[in-house]
Amino acid sequence: MTTEISTADVAVDLLFVGAGPVGLFGAYCAGFRGLSTALVDALPEVGGQVQAIYPEKNIYDVAGLPGVQGQQLIRNLTQQAEAFAPKHLLSQQADTLERLPAGWRVTTSKRVVIDARAVVITSGVGAVTPRPLATGEAFLGRGLRYFVPRLDVLDGQDVVVVGGGDSAVDWALAALPRARSVTLVHRRKQFRAHEHSVRLLRESACDLLLDADVAEIRGDDQVESVVVKVAGESSGREVKAQVVVAALGFLMNLGPIADWGLELEGRSITVDSTMRTTLPNIFAAGDAATFDGKVKLIAVGFGEVATAVNNAAVALDPNASLAPGHSSDLVQPVLAEA
Repeated sequence: MTTEISTADVAVDLLFVGAGPVGLFGAYCAGFRGLSTALVDALPEVGGQVQAIYPEKNIYDVAGLPGVQGQQLIRNLTQQAEAFAPKHLLSQQADTLERLPAGWRVTTSKRVVIDARAVVITSGVGAVTPRPLATGEAFLGRGLRYFVPRLDVLDGQDVVVVGGGDSAVDWALAALPRARSVTLVHRRKQFRAHEHSVRLLRESACDLLLDADVAEIRGDDQVESVVVKVAGESSGREVKAQVVVAALGFLMNLGPIADWGLELEGRSITVDSTMRTTLPNIFAAGDAATFDGKVKLIAVGFGEVATAVNNAAVALDPNASLAPGHSSDLVQPVLAEA
């Protein structure tokens, strides 16, 4: 179904801007409909933030999977999509957008030209930059870290986690069975994390220093301790640490997509019930998209991208059915051969 357009490096039916979980599932949905696809992503591998930031953390809110490691979920989604051979354009950002008579032209930061009959934006919240710790930046890579892609770096260590959101609480819980000691420092008395996770944390052996801030990180070549200033106390507490995980949230930026002429609400792209944006044949799904009642979950993103792809299929071929058919009729033989 691909319409070849001269001078393009890549020509496909659907271009997915973002190769995270939602983009990968979208590539499967499109392939199932017989549409050719490409995925472009600034990261060097597929999987988005799940693969880059927390590949070894368990995810519990994907239907049918009581618990799955992030990296395993990405492997499964990649295998699912590979049945239809999507093109991967990694380590490059979708930069400029140009209208064509029969679709859109996207040029990447590596000057790769992609012509697509339709575009689905699955870029999540865009580029993320961790909020820096107010002190101790000189120890980055020498005990101070903002991500924990491999949990074994916590083994046998004294770990201090800074923050009160989901990432901070999750990493503190993940460290408990591996580390020698775990201390969580949070500047408020109340957490922003999921209630169940907070309850597990409060019931655990983790030392909680609340209404507190990290005043100083000490050490020579590596982190050796953290000085924590607790509200109401005249002097700081020195906590032994070889690993400091600063989980203070992220600064988010849509990047060049923000200049494509889409209607935005904050950092999200407004869509209708078919996941269409305000530009023709450009759709958005997952954390990149917003609408009334939006819930930002991976599971929700899977449904949204399926909606986007099937509506795109009809937009590209008005005679096509919106319903994609039964996957068991086609995919089961493919999986049986794997």
